[in-house]
Amino acid sequence: MTNFLTTRDVQELIHVDKSTVYRMAEDGRLPGIKVGRQWRFAADRIAEQFGLTTPGPAPSGADAPPPSLEHLVAPDAAQSIADLLGDLFGLMAVVTDMQGRAITTVANKCGFYSAFAEQPGAAEVCLTGWRQFAEDPNVAPRFVPSHLGFLCARVFVWVDLKPVGMLVVGGVTPPGWPPSDRFIDDVADEIGVDPNLLLDHLDETYDLTAEQRRWTLRLLPQFGDLISQLASARCQHPPTSDAISALPSIAPEGNPS
Repeated sequence: MTNFLTTRDVQELIHVDKSTVYRMAEDGRLPGIKVGRQWRFAADRIAEQFGLTTPGPAPSGADAPPPSLEHLVAPDAAQSIADLLGDLFGLMAVVTDMQGRAITTVANKCGFYSAFAEQPGAAEVCLTGWRQFAEDPNVAPRFVPSHLGFLCARVFVWVDLKPVGMLVVGGVTPPGWPPSDRFIDDVADEIGVDPNLLLDHLDETYDLTAEQRRWTLRLLPQFGDLISQLASARCQHPPTSDAISALPSIAPEGNPS
């Protein structure tokens, strides 16, 4: 799993002061992302950019195992956020841990995904695909092809400078869709279904304009921050977090145009 650096780590690694790190991060010279008020930087990308042979120091306490997201965020609260995202963005949404294990059901499934989601082999295929998102060194969300062909984007959930889970949205129609017959055959074989089952639902993915994709990527980190705050609050103030988790979910009446 990718290690992430704090601002202080980067200061010591490239020998600049804190204000310089902030300026370089803000103008894009450092590959980082702002989570709340704090910057985080993928260690391997910093090492590559500055020609280092090692990724540099890991965040303080990196040797300790990260807490389990499933124990930090009540499943009902995580599910409410996934459901809200599915309705708001008009996409599939799921919350997973860093091993790719879903802690919510997939909200707002597209027809292509639904065609095989209940098959016995589907869960393992999805687990593998979501785990790959955890290994992606790019911290900022971006739409990339998933193992099933359609596009997905993810943000990390953070606790104490450690990524403990992911919020994944997807089901977006990529350029060049539908995929080749060979690709469909390979996916069907991996899941253990008849390729015709997938072929019958190829036109049931979500079409987003370029502006809708940008809007989604702009707002997605805010929902990741929300889950991060719930998880952090559970660590610090369990009764308060439990009370928040018990609040009823509120879904929007319609999707944005």
